[in-house]
Parts: sequence; C-alpha cells; structure tokens
Amino acid sequence: MALTNQGYIPTQVRAAVATAAGMQKPSLTGWMSAITTPDLILFTKQFRTLIRSGVPMLTILQVLEEQTEKPRLRNILAEIHRDIREGSSLHDAFRRHPQVFSPLYCSMLKAGESSGALPEILERLIYVIEHEHKVKSDIKSAMTYPIVVVSFLLIAFFILLIGVVPRFVNIFKTAGLKLPLPTQICLWLYQGIVDFWYIGAAVVIAGGTALYLYNRTAQGRFVRDTLIMKIPLIGKLFQKSAISRFASIFSILQSSGVDILDSMDILTETIGNEAISRQLQNMKDRLKEGRGLSAPLRQAKYFTPMVVNMVAVGEESGNLDTLMRDVATHYDTEVEYATKKLSDAIAPILTISLAAVVGFFAMAIFLPMWDLTLMANR
Repeated sequence: MALTNQGYIPTQVRAAVATAAGMQKPSLTGWMSAITTPDLILFTKQFRTLIRSGVPMLTILQVLEEQTEKPRLRNILAEIHRDIREGSSLHDAFRRHPQVFSPLYCSMLKAGESSGALPEILERLIYVIEHEHKVKSDIKSAMTYPIVVVSFLLIAFFILLIGVVPRFVNIFKTAGLKLPLPTQICLWLYQGIVDFWYIGAAVVIAGGTALYLYNRTAQGRFVRDTLIMKIPLIGKLFQKSAISRFASIFSILQSSGVDILDSMDILTETIGNEAISRQLQNMKDRLKEGRGLSAPLRQAKYFTPMVVNMVAVGEESGNLDTLMRDVATHYDTEVEYATKKLSDAIAPILTISLAAVVGFFAMAIFLPMWDLTLMANR
C-alpha cells in the first residue's frame, strides 16, 4: 500500500531475512537454549507489569527482547514484534511459537484481548503456570529419590556380579567344592553377560528405541498413562495431579470468559495425560449435543464423585469457576498427601530391596567359603 501511494508498482516480491538490530538471524546456539518454566513465569510477570504501566505493545516487546538473557526467547520475541508490527493480533503472533507458548497461554491472551482486561488475565495465567510448575516439581521430587537409589543398586549389582563373584568362584572350583544355588545363579548370570552381552545390548537399544518412538505416538501415550494410573500409589498420585490441573485450568478459563467447548479443546491439549485427554474429547462431543458438563463427567472413568458433584452444583448456581478453584485447592492438598504417602512407602521397599541384593551376594560368597573352612579344618 505504501509503495502504491508513492506511485510505484511492485513487479516481484521476495521474502527477506531481517538483519536489523533486534531481528538477527537466529543462531544455532539461540535455538538450542531451552526455555524453562521459570523463564516463562518471569517473562509473563514482566509482560503483565509493563502492560499495567500503559506502555505501548510494540515498545513492551522491544523492552522484553532487550532484557531477556535467553537467546532463543529473544529471537522469538523479535518475530512476535515483527508480526504485530505487520498487523497480526497478539494471540496469533504468540500462537506461531507452540514450542514455547502453549494453547492455554495463547487462548488466555485471546481472552484478554477480547475483554480488554489483559493484565488481569495474565495474572491468572501466572497463577496457572506457577501451580503447574509446583505440582510437577512435587511429583518429580517424589520420584527422584527412588530412581537414584534403584540406579545405584543396579550398578552395584553388576559390579559385584562381574568384578567380585567370579574371582571367588574360581577359588571354590579349584578347591573342588560343590557350589550352592545362589553361587550357581551368580555364575550363570556372569556367563550370560560375558558370552551374550552384545545380544543383551542390542535388545536393550532396540527395545528402548522402539519404546521411545511408540511413546511419541498418541496411542503410545494413551497406553503409558493408562498403565501408570493402574500402579498402586503412583497411579493415584498421577490421577489426583491431573484432576488438580483440570480444575485449576478450567476455573481460570471460565473466569476469563472462554467458551466451554474451547475450554475442552485447551484442556485436551494441556492436561498432560492422554487417557484423560481422550475422555475430555468424548465429553466435548456430548457437550455439542447440548448436555451439561456434569452428566458426561459422571460417565468419565478418572473423575471422582467429588469433582462431578462440585461441577453439578457450579452449573446450577452459576459459580462454576469458584467451585473449580476450590476443587483445585483440595486436590493440591491431596497431591501433597499422596506424594508424602508414596515417599513413606518407597523407603521400606528400597530398604528391603537393598537387603535382598546384599543378602543374595553374601550367601553366594560366604556359603561356599563356610564349606571351604570346614574342608580345611578336616
């Protein structure tokens, strides 16, 4: 349009690579630097503060681009700045970067643009992101200790099996002792590892690769999440975590004026559990038929009677967002309790496992040594 007003007629149009300050071509290092949840929280808080101050949007993005220490985020903000300057809406510009800004994030921005209450919407968004980060951190903390202990237990098992037991076995064989069953088992395992290690390595690599690729498919995630929620203690923890996430996100979306069908789409993509996501998708199909939310929710497998009843009451009273916030608070407490319960249960299980491994190797070594001592005393 500007060229036409000046009397020029374009004969050829080509896309150009922006090289001006603040719009450098993204470097490999910039794209490889990960943007963590704390980075996203900090960015959103700065974004909210600048909007409240009445700073123009293009200036806000330029300031945030200059302030961020993450090269990748700086490149993304440069692209968002360019898109908005060229006429794109805020949420559409953010939606072009799904690897950083989730559908929930972009939908909240859209709701803020539509209602004219973007700072308040960003405040709620910060709460959701921080809530999600806390729940995930609690679960990760609960699972880190047993994973580390089991890893070291396996390493110790292989060190003893490969480096210690065979030396004693040679001594016992030279003495002509009849090896007891634990020692024979160790010898069989040792021979299997030495003779067929390449087969075992190939099976582990092929199986791990196949599992990884399968886990990246929707069906693979569905099978994984379904199996996890059937595991005692761990399953309840993941189920309560998903319910807490559902209630907190749904509450924010409702209070922000997002349509319930759009809310189901956002929840389906952000709930983080494929088994529950499929149930939410089925619920959306029933909602299109004009049914309320509580009836389809009652037929869902993983939602508790408390959630269903609170949704029913919220629909009747018109306070669905408030009641869902109460549900999220309740299940936050449930997640903390389930995490503590899991930690308390894991400690004796790991102790018993450690005792079993140590006892097994002790029997494998000391039983023939006892026989060797008796033979020497004769």
